[in-house]
Amino acid sequence: MRITDTVSIPLSELRFRFARSSGPGGQHVNRSATQVELLFDVAGSPSLNEAQRRRVLRRLKSRIDKEGVLHLVSQRFRSQLRNREEVVERFQRLMREALRVPKRRLPTHPTQASRERRLEEKRRRSEIKEGRQRELLDVD
Repeated sequence: MRITDTVSIPLSELRFRFARSSGPGGQHVNRSATQVELLFDVAGSPSLNEAQRRRVLRRLKSRIDKEGVLHLVSQRFRSQLRNREEVVERFQRLMREALRVPKRRLPTHPTQASRERRLEEKRRRSEIKEGRQRELLDVD
């Protein structure tokens, strides 16, 4: 399964567990295991290098247990197949987002025009506040 241009995770690394979903369902609600839980061992995956592993562990830490296993659950649909497809799509999206390296911000200086706009706004504010003081002094 392709995650990014450089990262590909084989389906054999994903484990699935099935359970009965909560909520309404109809006649077969107590017999069919439509809830799908996807398990992915982030800490022990040979598909990720060390930098990628650290990035995923840090960014998805709320979804990862103490053993380094990512848990995703889907019970949105009544069909086990649709829930499985949905949880795999979410896994791909989460991994893609977690592996994305943010661009480094290059420090810049404010432009001359922006400096002038800021100073002009400060002058305008100062005049407004001065006007309030004069009104207070005139009232006496």
